Amino acid sequence: MLPVDEIRLNFNPASLAVLNAVLAFLMFGIALDTRMDDFKRVARMPWAMTVGIAAQFLVLPAVTYGLTLMLNVGPSIALGMILVACCPPGNVSNILTHRARGNVALSVSMTAISNAVAIVVMPLNFAFWGGMHPTASTLLKSISLDPLEMAIHIILIIGVPFVLGLWCSHRFPTATQRCKKGVRIFSFVALIAFIIGAIAGNWQFFVDYIGLVLLAVVLHDTLAFATGYLCARATGLADYERRAVTIEVGIRNAGLGLVLVFSFFGGLGGMAVVAGVWGFWDIIAGLALASWWGRKNPKGLPTMQGAQA
Repeated sequence: MLPVDEIRLNFNPASLAVLNAVLAFLMFGIALDTRMDDFKRVARMPWAMTVGIAAQFLVLPAVTYGLTLMLNVGPSIALGMILVACCPPGNVSNILTHRARGNVALSVSMTAISNAVAIVVMPLNFAFWGGMHPTASTLLKSISLDPLEMAIHIILIIGVPFVLGLWCSHRFPTATQRCKKGVRIFSFVALIAFIIGAIAGNWQFFVDYIGLVLLAVVLHDTLAFATGYLCARATGLADYERRAVTIEVGIRNAGLGLVLVFSFFGGLGGMAVVAGVWGFWDIIAGLALASWWGRKNPKGLPTMQGAQA
């Protein structure tokens, strides 16, 4: 069995083009569910928003870097973990926040802002932490990743459909209201189907190497949720807001990570397996946390309901 850093998963160009289109459609769906008022809410809850964004783009990548060193994982697995940590959240975080009885308005606003910020910050974050890693940096240099090229790719599959979705939401509010749920469900199901397809097409690789990454993914995901919760708690956010920040930081768009692995890293073994496993485990863990939280009302809910309206 080859070392995980030497294998390349198979994903043909046609399938990759469709996956890019599905991900762009997913971002379009997120934007359809976004209103300009969501951005205005930032002015009414600046501290919670600042904490959530900082936890995602500053604290989580740093914590992930430390975890890769502590676990002493292979270079490609380390790069996969760092890449996932640098990804923005998806709108599944909004659904889980609602189930957890958290601040949905904060969650929706954070998702919108985070995806906008990720267009610039994600490639820089990944290049910084990946380039500083003692073993992964060598692998990264051999791939010759161009952060600008990655940024352009992210703009095309996140930025353009997000702006287009915002325009449609503003220009055609009635039509948007009728179709946004269907768009959101279809795009999410399609993304999950393609993740399943990527795994099925490389099933033997996943069977052979999942033991190497499963523990790392479980610990990483747990740490991501814990990072959100601890940052929110340490900065004095109410329980109602803590639930939203925790889920927003814990849920990462592994589908975007998978697209970038196949687009820029040739399906590099450890990275692809990490992104694929994360895509499923993250939702399972998030659903379990949201269901547990949803069994009891958050502290501070009576005084915060106006912020959700």
